[in-house]
Amino acid sequence: MKTRVALFALLLMALVVISCTATPPTLTPTTTLSGGPTSEATVAVTEVPTPTSSTITITDALGRAVTLSHPPKRVVIAGRAVAMLADAAYLFPEAIERVVALSRTSQSAEGDFLTLVDPNLEKKIAFETNVGAEQVVTAQPDVVIMKTYMAETLGKPLESLGIPVVYLSLETPEEYQRDLRILGQIFQNPQRAEELVGYFDARVQNVTQPLQGFASEQKPRTLLLYYSDRDGQVAFNVAPKTWMQTIMTELAGGRPVWTDIELGSGWTKVNLEQIAAWDADVIAIIAYTANPDEVVTRLKADPQWQAMRAVQEGQLYAFPKDFYSWDQPDVRWVLGLRWLAWRLHPDAYPGLDMMQETRTFFEQLYRIDANTFESRLLPLLKGDLK
Repeated sequence: MKTRVALFALLLMALVVISCTATPPTLTPTTTLSGGPTSEATVAVTEVPTPTSSTITITDALGRAVTLSHPPKRVVIAGRAVAMLADAAYLFPEAIERVVALSRTSQSAEGDFLTLVDPNLEKKIAFETNVGAEQVVTAQPDVVIMKTYMAETLGKPLESLGIPVVYLSLETPEEYQRDLRILGQIFQNPQRAEELVGYFDARVQNVTQPLQGFASEQKPRTLLLYYSDRDGQVAFNVAPKTWMQTIMTELAGGRPVWTDIELGSGWTKVNLEQIAAWDADVIAIIAYTANPDEVVTRLKADPQWQAMRAVQEGQLYAFPKDFYSWDQPDVRWVLGLRWLAWRLHPDAYPGLDMMQETRTFFEQLYRIDANTFESRLLPLLKGDLK
């Protein structure tokens, strides 16, 4: 009997020792990256994950610090103006593999430019421009890229679901430098970002340096007109003061004549009387969904336009385009700037070959070879390039 009591006492002591030395179980809460916290039913408080060497913190175009727990492998580009965002994203070779879904927009009946860059584009998830958060989530994104003005309508709903969102602007030359560096963080290729920043900066300098010291009277009075014929109604429009079209005109050594009227936050419609009253030295016609060459040909045959001095002096031009027009804040804006400066000040750029400039642009930025350029891009080139 005494032996049994002793054995029982020893067993009891062993159990006490084990219970005192065993490591208590840990509970790992569910965390989110940029949206509101979520947790499992057994977790009362969501904890912030401890930063690791793979954690990425990005300050986006809205000045928000967005933390990603790991380099994103599934990138989604959604919302409006996706073509401009995607064209910038695909300046990074990594986009071919990591972009898994994007909204599709095009200004060309010939299809999507990015099919020349990404052979798998047609297999990727395609969203409508007005895509909702519940649809974006189905792509299982590590991060979603969108324009700054999509923050309320699409960005916040995604963030509330715990999806990280990075906003870009890409509306001015300065914003391009900042936003390319943001893309360099997303695609984990800062070296490429710096190469691109250098490329754009050099192209701007190539335009502006020959114009240094030009007096105001040496700068042609310039008018950029966006032509539209929606629903069969022809209209001409001018851009706000802060838009790329106005900035481009000033950088190219022109004086934008349309800034003397009250302008809205978007395109402002102007009538023929106002166009004639401006009496610009140079007029360039922008056409997003029409052929600018055909538009200019029709205008030159119009008696009302024939009375304008710019037409009489051979200074009415078609702004160039391929899949997209070169006047807007797409990657092509540096081509548009180069072209416009050359048209306004041809003597300042002797020997400039815009066709060769165009070939070099697509080769250096998108790795498009000569055969692809000749077969897919060259047939789409419109505008006064020679």
